[in-house]
Amino acid sequence: MAEFDSVSKSLLSTHPQGFLAFLLGHSEAELIDVLNPEQPTVKTQMMDSLLRVRLGGEQALVHCEFQTTNSTEVPMPRRMAGYMGRCIAEYGLLLLSYVIYLRPDAGGRDPGYYVQEVVGHEVVLRYKVIRLIELDGTAYLSSGNVGVLPFTPLMGRPEGMGVDAWLRRCVETTEELAVPRAVKHSVLAHMGVLSSLVCEESTVFSLISEEIMTEFPLLESLRKRALEQGLKQGLEQGLEQGLEQGLEQGLRQSIQEALVIRFAEDAVRALADRLAAIEQVEQLQALLRAAIRVAELAEFTRLLDEMTAE
Repeated sequence: MAEFDSVSKSLLSTHPQGFLAFLLGHSEAELIDVLNPEQPTVKTQMMDSLLRVRLGGEQALVHCEFQTTNSTEVPMPRRMAGYMGRCIAEYGLLLLSYVIYLRPDAGGRDPGYYVQEVVGHEVVLRYKVIRLIELDGTAYLSSGNVGVLPFTPLMGRPEGMGVDAWLRRCVETTEELAVPRAVKHSVLAHMGVLSSLVCEESTVFSLISEEIMTEFPLLESLRKRALEQGLKQGLEQGLEQGLEQGLEQGLRQSIQEALVIRFAEDAVRALADRLAAIEQVEQLQALLRAAIRVAELAEFTRLLDEMTAE
């Protein structure tokens, strides 16, 4: 799930100082540089994030991997050993490595170390495992740390509170922050994408403004993908109804449902009589595809005009 990795990496590079405080448990680390994490191996591997910091007067590396699900193709300890070994060879600095599991059901079996127990060839590499669901979301939400606020919907929530209500609280708390508008919008956009891991997309997009979605393409693309999925399901249902009610009637209903989801309902209802005049299945199928794809209702209306004028 590349989009969630991208959002997490974006957060770390956008608000590195706040994220460092979250990882290390204090704010004493001074960021020096965000390093290029590409590792030139036989099969190129990309570390998620690698920061050079000054810690207690000494330079160090902070390495962080974001995992949406469990690593199955290559076990996480082995992956981390590869990343950590390369960092040690390349930089020779103190190394602090972390894995952050985003989904509530991920990371439960990650031991936090790679070990080779061969006498005379022992190897032990340890890293810290952070499962967001095990953290106290309320405490992090009240901290005001913009580097970690977007992750709070994935953290442990108050007892008895559902995921949708918890997301609403996270959004409302963020909206009340006394920070610049651009920072607030950035936090909300990242929060919106990450929260879709645990909430229905419709809930997420009901809480995030159109303005913010327009500003952040990744959030907008996620919204469009969710919309397309909903329209696809509607199309399948419409076709099933078409087999039962008559194909033409089922297609007309699917067209109207697709348009209502995307555009103003009153304007769509005004087209009902004109749709009823279309009887050819091929034309109705073309109109259904248009209903899903057009950017504006006017484009669909022009196509309908052409068909009814023939």
